[in-house]
Amino acid sequence: MQNTLELGMLYALLALGVFLTYRILNFADLTVDGSFTTGAGTAALLIVGGTHPLAATVAGFFAGSLGGLVTGLLHTKLHIEPLLASILTMIALWSVNLRIMGKANVSLLGVDTVFTPLAAHGMMSSWGSVAILAVLALIAKLLIDAFLATNFGLAVQSTGDNPTMASSLGISTDTTKIITLMLANGLVGLSGALIAQLQGFADIQMGVGLILVGLASVIVGNAILGTRFMFLASLGVIVGSAVYRLVIYFALRWDFLSPQDMKLISAALVVIALVVSQSKSVRGFFARVSPWRKVDAAPEPLLAVPGKGEEEP
Repeated sequence: MQNTLELGMLYALLALGVFLTYRILNFADLTVDGSFTTGAGTAALLIVGGTHPLAATVAGFFAGSLGGLVTGLLHTKLHIEPLLASILTMIALWSVNLRIMGKANVSLLGVDTVFTPLAAHGMMSSWGSVAILAVLALIAKLLIDAFLATNFGLAVQSTGDNPTMASSLGISTDTTKIITLMLANGLVGLSGALIAQLQGFADIQMGVGLILVGLASVIVGNAILGTRFMFLASLGVIVGSAVYRLVIYFALRWDFLSPQDMKLISAALVVIALVVSQSKSVRGFFARVSPWRKVDAAPEPLLAVPGKGEEEP
């Protein structure tokens, strides 16, 4: 189970990136599938080449952010729809990732990674390593909270809430979209760089379908903790990532399910979370056990922005 939670904490970084685009910016970004592998491949190639693992991990963050930059430019400067722009970038990154890695798989066996010190002290696959990775995820979450609390962060929230109104107030929505997409995909690339080091390899197909993992984490976490406050909404992403990995872990222990059913399980989990989160009885239950939630027949807002989802009288 510790291995599962380790992955959950690392995938939480990816989920936080999806949270920024899907919940905050209201941008359908599928670049994730490509930028995850970009971060993983960049870090793996640099580590094999002798670069310090920490420097290689940081490089994975910036490599992933470049994918978000391309998507942002396609959308804002060439006026391509968000979904199509991200799909085009994702497809292009497949070839770019092969160029970066030089082959379909880069092994990290026998080389030092950021997890080598933990392994040397016998802390891998233990509650100690889970705690350390949880702290890493919490630091990333707090940095995102701080970012969203700045004037620029409020502009990002306004862009996601109502881009037309944001533009009328003098906000450069093109800039907010590009910067947020870069930050989000940087987190995705960072997640890929760390997971490649944890698993001991970077593979060209390791990012396929990960947008579903991110969405599942965001939706499940927000269904549990709600979206009324930004602090809890972002914390819910980490909780959702851990819950998602645990659901996969226990589901695969059943005899009639196998690893090839992971995508089906993920899709089913997202559907269940979406349906359950809109259930009045479930919402009422969380309202009773959670003091920050309020009994309300109306659906919760998608964003933790005052006035989101409310209509003018």
